[in-house]
Amino acid sequence: MYRELDPHVGTEEAEMKDAAHRFAADVLRPTGAALDRVADPAEVAGERSRLWPALRQAYRLGYHRVAIPAELGGLAASGLAQHVLFEELGWGSADLAVAIAMAAFPFVVIARTGNPRLIDDFVRPFAEDREARHVGCWAITERAHGSDAFMIGTPQFVDPRISADVIARRDREYYVLNGQKAAWVTNATIATHALVFLGIDPARGMEGGGVALVPINLRGVSRGKPVDMMGQRGLNQSEISFDEVRIHESQLLTDPTLYEFMLDRAVASVAALMAAIFTGVARAAYEAALDHARERVQGGRPIAEHQLVQKRLFDMFSRVEACRAVSRAVMVHDTAAVSPATEHAIAAKTFCTEAAVEVTSSALGLFGGEGLTRGNPVGKLFRDARASLTEYGSNDVLALVAARRLLARRSFHEQDRTLAEDADLVARRPPAPGRP
Repeated sequence: MYRELDPHVGTEEAEMKDAAHRFAADVLRPTGAALDRVADPAEVAGERSRLWPALRQAYRLGYHRVAIPAELGGLAASGLAQHVLFEELGWGSADLAVAIAMAAFPFVVIARTGNPRLIDDFVRPFAEDREARHVGCWAITERAHGSDAFMIGTPQFVDPRISADVIARRDREYYVLNGQKAAWVTNATIATHALVFLGIDPARGMEGGGVALVPINLRGVSRGKPVDMMGQRGLNQSEISFDEVRIHESQLLTDPTLYEFMLDRAVASVAALMAAIFTGVARAAYEAALDHARERVQGGRPIAEHQLVQKRLFDMFSRVEACRAVSRAVMVHDTAAVSPATEHAIAAKTFCTEAAVEVTSSALGLFGGEGLTRGNPVGKLFRDARASLTEYGSNDVLALVAARRLLARRSFHEQDRTLAEDADLVARRPPAPGRP
């Protein structure tokens, strides 16, 4: 285990870290390795797949409800505890860590809306689940829309010629959905509920969007074949199609009025999660390289005694520590904040995923030819890390999203003032019912 320098880590976080590390080591890592070797991606989601015991154990440990408020049946874990958790899960197996996080995502978003009907119908049953009977997914990517769907404030975001592929039209007290989400919907082949980002007013372009909670078992919903990926093979990603799918108006979380706010919040939340998870991936690669360097003998002595190897190990260590600092700061802030620090979250996601690629690549180099053999754990870490550069937003495009926000401010002082005002709002916000 790494040496913890954060003075704010208390009993809650320490207990979370110890339990999560045991789960990651005993369950996630061997499960991820086994699923990585499965040739047919459809078998990853099969009834006999090792995926299901791992998911059920995660639910029994409460990891699916860490961000759900206590009064709704959740753990209401602090942002620091959540970061500790997802770093450990990422250390175990990035693909399964992402799957667990996304399984909860729709229900966490609903809990934030405060909508009593949706909370009673969906959030409480999810929080009570111990058998992974409720699995969520985030359906946003489309064949004609990838990372550009996040480009709030750009001309193309409000261009009426560029609208969502999945459109919801009003029919009295219902909405009728038609269209298709692309093949990159995490958990799509196993999900029971989808948080669907869709178009409501195509005349306003992507700006005319909305967000709906859609049970996958509704008539007209269908899924495609799972994608056969190079990395993160334990994920279940596929298309989701909607053909005259009817949902009650109460299942629409927002219309264009608050669409940009919810999109911004979703981008920041998922970016923070990715940063935490891939901090764990980078740490796993560094630790594997360190152990190997101590054991591997060349030139009559362990390679850890060679100066070039020592320098490489130190560079890896430094990147892991930097990843933890930036990703933890973002998750702690965004968990408590009224509005997210989106540019900081994007900086964390891009920095941590790129650092994970660098660290896993360096680890492969230290393993030499052994690192290129099938079954070597560092090879999986590298492939998983490489997939993260385009996962939940291409890093290049996300950087442009953040850059526009930075350019809208005159100085870091103005940015600091905005964050301070947000922190003051959090401090003065009355406590939720049933919480101190």
